[in-house]
Amino acid sequence: MGSNIDLDSLSEATSGAIGALVSTTVLYPLDTCKTKYQAEVRVQGHQRYRNLSDVLWEAISTNQVLSLYQGLGIKNLQSFISQFIYFYGYSYFKRLYLEWSGNKSIGTRANLIVAAAAGACTVIVTQPLDTVSSKLQTSNFGKSKGLWKTISESNWNGAFDGLGISLLLTSNPSIQYTVFDQLKRRLLKGQQTGSVTNSTPEALSAFSAFLLGAVSKSIATCLTYPAIRCKVTIQAADPDDDGTEEPHQLKEPKTISGAIVAIWKREGLLGFFKGLQAQILKTVLSSALLLMIKEKITKTTWVLMLALSKYLLLKQSRLKKKV
Repeated sequence: MGSNIDLDSLSEATSGAIGALVSTTVLYPLDTCKTKYQAEVRVQGHQRYRNLSDVLWEAISTNQVLSLYQGLGIKNLQSFISQFIYFYGYSYFKRLYLEWSGNKSIGTRANLIVAAAAGACTVIVTQPLDTVSSKLQTSNFGKSKGLWKTISESNWNGAFDGLGISLLLTSNPSIQYTVFDQLKRRLLKGQQTGSVTNSTPEALSAFSAFLLGAVSKSIATCLTYPAIRCKVTIQAADPDDDGTEEPHQLKEPKTISGAIVAIWKREGLLGFFKGLQAQILKTVLSSALLLMIKEKITKTTWVLMLALSKYLLLKQSRLKKKV
């Protein structure tokens, strides 16, 4: 039983991480435009970007289209690690709960707790990568300092900018995957073949997984967006930081309260929802693509890992016989 739990958790984590890698790479230019647009806080009525397309046009007009990919490597690393940890933790904690409770299915409240626990573990491990990624994305086009210089100029505390709000935002994937699992369970109900020998994980069709992923992520994004906007402003590169060696000026402390006050004073209540459409577009496409890929490769990953584990066990038993 224990080996099956580990195998299922590992296959969920691997397929989720691969899905994250693909979706992040495909949608990265949109993610860069979205992040730069969110990070800008209007100063004295002046606004550099009035909508999402202004960011794209700036990159095109300055011949810096490739800068839309600045920070892609670190973003992919962060996405792969975070999704692997999240899916492994989510699957593992859920199975532990079912064993402990003796229930055949997990309820909504327990699902939220399990998802939040997995999300908290993920955030603590990957927060430095998330901070560096945001700084690289929000740097001026063509003037990104690069990964190592950005890391070397950040102190240990700076690497965890926005950790508190990131922990708060663990409710986002908790809501998303709870909604997704509930919708998936209802959709798959009554569709089982009845075969007792079929022990591989159930999978949705690609289209169904895409739709359920889009719906679940839309709900989670709308509920948590003000916190998302504050997080981006906290982690963004400084507006005057263009990569040159200029004397450091006094900057506002990057705290949750500082971000809230800055947005409220300069943009008002609606400022907390600036870029909501762009966030929904990017995250819905990304999440739906991730879940679609994950659903389609989970069974294959599960079978491959099962075959590999049996091969390793067989090889180990042969070695013991020789000894």
